[in-house]
Amino acid sequence: MKYNFDEIIPRRGTSCVKHDILNKVFGSDDVISMWVADMDFKSPDFVFDAIKKRCEHEVLGYTFGSDSYYDTLINWFDTHYSLKVERQQLHFIPGIVAGISFVLLAFTNLGDSVLIMNPVYPPFINLPQKNGRKLSISRLNIENGRFAIDFDDLDKKARGCKLMILSNPHNPGGTVWTAEELRKIAEICNRHGVLVISDEIHADLTLPAFKHVSFASVSEVARNNSITFIAPSKTFSIAGLSSSASCIFDATIRDKFYGFLDNTEIANGNIFAYTGAEAAFKYGEEWRLQMLDYLQGNIDFVKDYLKEQLPWLKAVMPEASYLIWLDFNATGLSHQELKEKLVKEAKVGINSGLDFGDGYDGFFRMNVGCPRAVIRQALENIKLTF
Repeated sequence: MKYNFDEIIPRRGTSCVKHDILNKVFGSDDVISMWVADMDFKSPDFVFDAIKKRCEHEVLGYTFGSDSYYDTLINWFDTHYSLKVERQQLHFIPGIVAGISFVLLAFTNLGDSVLIMNPVYPPFINLPQKNGRKLSISRLNIENGRFAIDFDDLDKKARGCKLMILSNPHNPGGTVWTAEELRKIAEICNRHGVLVISDEIHADLTLPAFKHVSFASVSEVARNNSITFIAPSKTFSIAGLSSSASCIFDATIRDKFYGFLDNTEIANGNIFAYTGAEAAFKYGEEWRLQMLDYLQGNIDFVKDYLKEQLPWLKAVMPEASYLIWLDFNATGLSHQELKEKLVKEAKVGINSGLDFGDGYDGFFRMNVGCPRAVIRQALENIKLTF
């Protein structure tokens, strides 16, 4: 089946975060929405088919993850991440952000330090701080068009930390960390007694020229000192189902975390979260591959447009996912001036770099997980504005 990713799907008026709270986020409803990491592609037919079939049964009662749900996860871990996983090593999680919060509560105390690498997905910054933890921040550099880790700095910043939250692949940069980079992170964290959360929500969005490396796959040290989170939400455009999963190989870590989840009963799923995720992972490979080809075309389009029409606008092009890190500093405008011009004149709503850490004035994150015509219009608006 050939899927149509050029189709424009109207989303306003559906309680849609990406399109229905623009005035709250940008102070205007009249912007092209390219901010939150949510694709505008139609959710796959096979997910809807599974949900519709479940709705044929006229009781929506209490539920649990079936054997077929977990067998599907086990197969996905094997075929996509080269990880042999057993049923007891997995647990349903109602969203990865929630999962990170649960780890913070289970493994850290008030005042403990949490290690992150900026710029990074805003909840990695906000969750520890809002829950009384401290941040230890190692700043990433841009080298040869991708984000790079300063391992000497990371080693210093890891001292005294209890936990590291790792974005793998990286958000907002779309960098696919190599096995060697992940091994170095694992060694540093193990040496300093730092447990690693590997958020791999963008793993299945790794673009055709690259290969995702799961943190737990790179060494025994990484395998035995980590909690891996995955989800079908970004890949299959089903974030509203709040369906994720965790994988833990070490029995001591697993017993502590899964015991915490089960004893507090805070990580149970709903019928459609299980049903939708199982269908996505069971039937979604062809859709995923076609979608990735389309995403690569979007990224190539942006790359060519910037080169030909906006050569002053620098970008980190993703190796995974649909998020592009843009550097507007060549304009000489302040960050506030840039925000105002983008919204009021270009009428483009993209994420401020300051959401991803202090010191990223002049940087913005653009979501190109949408029909190409939308991207073309946004870039033309930016060209006319600047």
